[in-house]
Amino acid sequence: MDYNRFIEEQIAEIKKVVGNGKAINALSGGVDSSTVTVLAHRAIGNQLKTIFIDNALMREGEPKRVVKIFSDMGIPVELVNSRKEFLTALRGLTDPEEKRQAITDTFYSKVFSRLVKESGAQFLMHGTILTDIEETVAGIKRQHNILTQLGIDTEKSYGYKVIEPLKTLRKDDVRKVAELLGIPKEISQRIPFPGPALAARIVGEVTEERLETVRAATAIVEEELADSDSFQYLAVLLNDYATGIRNNKREFGQIIVVRCIESIDARVATATRLPWEKLERICRRITEIKGVNRCLYDLTPKPPATVEYI
Repeated sequence: MDYNRFIEEQIAEIKKVVGNGKAINALSGGVDSSTVTVLAHRAIGNQLKTIFIDNALMREGEPKRVVKIFSDMGIPVELVNSRKEFLTALRGLTDPEEKRQAITDTFYSKVFSRLVKESGAQFLMHGTILTDIEETVAGIKRQHNILTQLGIDTEKSYGYKVIEPLKTLRKDDVRKVAELLGIPKEISQRIPFPGPALAARIVGEVTEERLETVRAATAIVEEELADSDSFQYLAVLLNDYATGIRNNKREFGQIIVVRCIESIDARVATATRLPWEKLERICRRITEIKGVNRCLYDLTPKPPATVEYI
């Protein structure tokens, strides 16, 4: 594939479609949304409004860090605090699809539709990639950014038209495009992160307390496995509890699962064979998190498992 030609074609197409109008996009800090942001900024400059929505579901310090990276690249990003709206929408939900739907509805129907109206934008730049479309259409797992492929008329429902420059690419292709666009390696080579963010790493109800637990475990896993050269690594908080012992007292604690995989495009994957010493250190650190007394390592390939748990 000629990636330079792809970039030229997408920039020209964005210019053509948007014309003299305005476009808006939500940046998450992942390689897909970051690549779309830079493509659109090169195509239409200040006709693009980029926002980062703090939904309370991100990694520690993520919102401000991402905003700074793009500010250093000369691309302004507005940080919007919507934590309360998302946590309220997720309250009491345990079904994986209901949780994903709640996040989608809150994002598009409430938070984002309000921001679109305020900006006057007629177009939404989306970081949809081919794998997102395939998994959603096949009914494997709905990705929150899939709309038009499910027959949703975004102009009628939300008031804007969706533009998806990356919809023919897979993750490895997007990384190559990102590098050619000059996106820093801390973004272009970043491991995948789900659209529903840490809500996809919590089995059961999403609460502030449970988010704190999985956020702390995520920080440990990402620090410890940064040098593993694996495709993706993550921590998951289960909805079960296990009996343990701490300070010579019985403890009923939470369970964290660590997942680390080898893959090219997330369609198939196998568990990384990590050194035993590394796994022991991760386990020791994770079980130091308040309320956690079990740490498991997931060996399941894809298929039959998916990469994420919900």
